[in-house]
Amino acid sequence: MTRVVIAPDSFKGTATAADAAAALAAGWRSVRAGDDLVERPMADGGEGTLDAFASSVPGAQRMPITVRGPVTDPVESSWVLLPDGTGVVELAATSGITLLDPLEPLDAHSAGFGEAIAAALEGGAERLLLGLGGSASSDGGTAALTVLGAWFLDASGAPVPLGNRGLAMLDRVDLTGLRPLPPGGAVILGDVTNPLLGPLGAAAIFGPQKGADAATVDVLEANLARLADLMPEQLQPYAAAPGAGAAGGTGFGLLAWGASMGGGAALVAQAVGLREAIDGADLVITGEGRFDGQSEAGKAPTVVAALARDAGAPTALVAGAITAEPRGFAASVALADLAGGGVAAMAEPLRWLEAAGAELARTRG
Repeated sequence: MTRVVIAPDSFKGTATAADAAAALAAGWRSVRAGDDLVERPMADGGEGTLDAFASSVPGAQRMPITVRGPVTDPVESSWVLLPDGTGVVELAATSGITLLDPLEPLDAHSAGFGEAIAAALEGGAERLLLGLGGSASSDGGTAALTVLGAWFLDASGAPVPLGNRGLAMLDRVDLTGLRPLPPGGAVILGDVTNPLLGPLGAAAIFGPQKGADAATVDVLEANLARLADLMPEQLQPYAAAPGAGAAGGTGFGLLAWGASMGGGAALVAQAVGLREAIDGADLVITGEGRFDGQSEAGKAPTVVAALARDAGAPTALVAGAITAEPRGFAASVALADLAGGGVAAMAEPLRWLEAAGAELARTRG
């Protein structure tokens, strides 16, 4: 009997990691019903992080909350409490780009993320894992920090409006009222290493994904630079830290709060016991919505493949589209190829994920 571990990330905007794993498993079973399949949905800190913890950690509790969405309209969301007292909070589930239509790059904010963090602290979380990725905003995390007790003030001493646009009015930053980190601290789960500012920063790289044209990118950059210049002097160097540009600069805000930066996919894999699950596996299947040049920079499929390689197991890759050479994978399947195009694959992602599972069972089983 073949033992197969199925550990995909979410196929962003089309299928959660848990649904993707279940579809791949169903496809495999349609060909090889007697095999031992272990599902371990993965995440890298972005969309699907809560689902990965909730489905893979025994005793995890999903805690429902209502927060302000990325432009203040209420959003039904949740955070996850792990048995060891760790609270997991996901920005994509509270202030994410998929929660906003149309996109509003200057006015979207991270307040809902801050409200979820506050709920976790008030719910007794002794340590925080903070998933960054998929944000709608470029506010440097200021709205989240405002919820946690910071003040971002204009020249008259009034709070500036939430969102990047308000940072143009910023005159003074007061972090003395920030609530403390929990006893076990806070770790940022993220999959990017971009700094806050510059050609590789939050505005330049991620602004266009949030609806910003070239002129708006310049405004986003200038306002984030103003924020960095007005932060307490000892915190200003965090603007250049790897990951400070994550989630519209929310990485910078969290570093200023005192959180530490961690590798998203690697920490999620550790938390869900992926290494132990892979031990003794004959094959590991992983995947994501798009496998491209950024995928090798610590994203979930690359982390999963590295763990499988250490365990001596081959890895198969499934992705909606594959636009970079899938080095290190024993097999690869693109849903776009199975479906006859990317649009068809995105229209019925679970159908084509199931087809990919069946294809792998026939060729690798």
